[in-house]
Amino acid sequence: MNKKFIGLCATIMICTGVVAQDDEAYVQQLDEVVVSDSRFELKRENSGKTVIKITAEDIKRNQGKTIAEIINAQSGFSIAGSNSREGTVLGVYARGGRGRQVLVLVDGVRISDPSLVNQEYDLRLLSTANVASIEIIKGAASTLYGTNAATAVINITTKKSSENKISGNFQSSIGTNHTTDDQNYNIADFSNSVSVNGTLDKFTYNVGFSNRYSDGLSALVTPTNENDDYSSYSTDIKLGYAFSERLKVGIYGNQTNMRAQFDESFGMYDAPYEYLSDQKRVGLSTEYKYNNGSLVLNTAISEYISESKDSYPAIYEGKNRVVDLYNKYSLNDKLYTILGLNYIHDETEYAEVQDYTIVDPYVNVVYVSDFGLNLNTGMRANNHSEYGSHFVYNVNPSFVIKKSNGYVKLMGSYATSYITPSLNQLFGNFGANPDLEPEENQTIEGGLEYMTKNDIRFSALYFNRKEKNFVFYGANGYDNSENTIDASGVEVELEWMPVSSFTIGANYTFTEREGDNAIRLPKHRVNAFLGYDFSKRTNASVNFSMTGKRKDTDFGAFPSVDVDLDSYSVLDFYIAHQVLENKLTFFLNASNLLNEQYTEIFGLTTKGRNIRLGLNLSL
Repeated sequence: MNKKFIGLCATIMICTGVVAQDDEAYVQQLDEVVVSDSRFELKRENSGKTVIKITAEDIKRNQGKTIAEIINAQSGFSIAGSNSREGTVLGVYARGGRGRQVLVLVDGVRISDPSLVNQEYDLRLLSTANVASIEIIKGAASTLYGTNAATAVINITTKKSSENKISGNFQSSIGTNHTTDDQNYNIADFSNSVSVNGTLDKFTYNVGFSNRYSDGLSALVTPTNENDDYSSYSTDIKLGYAFSERLKVGIYGNQTNMRAQFDESFGMYDAPYEYLSDQKRVGLSTEYKYNNGSLVLNTAISEYISESKDSYPAIYEGKNRVVDLYNKYSLNDKLYTILGLNYIHDETEYAEVQDYTIVDPYVNVVYVSDFGLNLNTGMRANNHSEYGSHFVYNVNPSFVIKKSNGYVKLMGSYATSYITPSLNQLFGNFGANPDLEPEENQTIEGGLEYMTKNDIRFSALYFNRKEKNFVFYGANGYDNSENTIDASGVEVELEWMPVSSFTIGANYTFTEREGDNAIRLPKHRVNAFLGYDFSKRTNASVNFSMTGKRKDTDFGAFPSVDVDLDSYSVLDFYIAHQVLENKLTFFLNASNLLNEQYTEIFGLTTKGRNIRLGLNLSL
């Protein structure tokens, strides 16, 4: 099996010179539009950030993978647990930061679980089947998006309704689920999704269901290695009505249930533990367009219930309410403004109900000159019920030098961000400290981006972030660090389409964090991608990732000790073929093609070579 897959990979690389160039594709790439860093649809050349766009086509080429696996291949990111057993708790690290410094948005609305220790969002609750595209802003973006947006914003856009009266999509896949040492190729991983959507005059609808189940691996590496299974079920409803060309209203709802078995980390032995999570979200989105502008209202209510059935059983309940009202106005084709008000109410119950409220007015201005200068700047006043008022701001200039076949863009920014302690850290049952101070971040970055009509995009960027009052768990519970955390690094990205059917992509990230033990943060990460279209119906791709040496903590020892983890590389392969007038797609996904043995998180089981077969039917 190894030789067959390597042969296919070689075939992709050999067949790179047989197709003529497609100038139309190049122009489309050059005119690519980004939204998240300004909330306006601006050409990439007018953005002062290196925004990452994961398109519908990119997601299609990763069928069978989770959202965490897809994001983990991007520069500046390291998601610990994404290569481990399905259901492993994920650690999202962006630019040397921690999970609660990354803000997750779904259709522009902040999502977070107030009952979790760090009040972040559990990416395991997101179903890839309902995702249309992803935009990622790296760096501080607190002016536009508020608290937690200190190292990155992940803006996930869900699928829209078809323009037909009724359309449907069904996807199903099965796969193996085993380690490097146990290559039995038994089927132990299942994934299914179905959706029905369409447009009836002014009314749009989209209803979807997805589930995922896996078994066959132990959560921890133990002598007995008993199987720990994982399952998730997600239901999504999205309805919209266009009262006129100016006024559109949409409502949506989601319920996701997750169950993950796990083992005892203190002593590292098999145990019949399990973690249950139930997420419910309902929301309203309204947009009223007028001459040169629009008024947007996004609001959502979320409820989370999670239960940990282990040696210290506990139930956590959290409620979250978000309202974001803002006015977008373009004075002309050079000046774009946003004036908004953001409201957040988080609540959870410990010995008694605890909550806090954040009310943030904010303003942001984007200036696009006709001589190459672009400026994105803004300010937000964070008004917290526990901590009073605090201002954050950003200044993000860039300068574009036009070339006959593209452009060179010079970028720089300085931004501040502000993260208040979570309800768990302030009032929770273990180590709570109501006297904690908020965390403050200062980020500076600078770099360049080069892009041509020949579909080459190259960017290189340096960043430095200083964290003050970082919250950590010490000998007496939660406390603020006395020292300043200094995180810095370099990100390099390359995208190239030498011919219309062949795509090359690569990125490298160097990250250094000083001031603590920086566990699970590799200094070096490399990702590379080769994609080839054999025809309009058949395409294949190879993905390579290298994660450098890093430290982790052995929490099973007493007292806990830091350990060194070796670097490792993973090679994945994907191929898809369409039939029935491109309505039916068969795909094969092979992960860890070379069956490399490695440790991603100390003590946790990682996957060996695994195969997934699936089909996608669109009607």
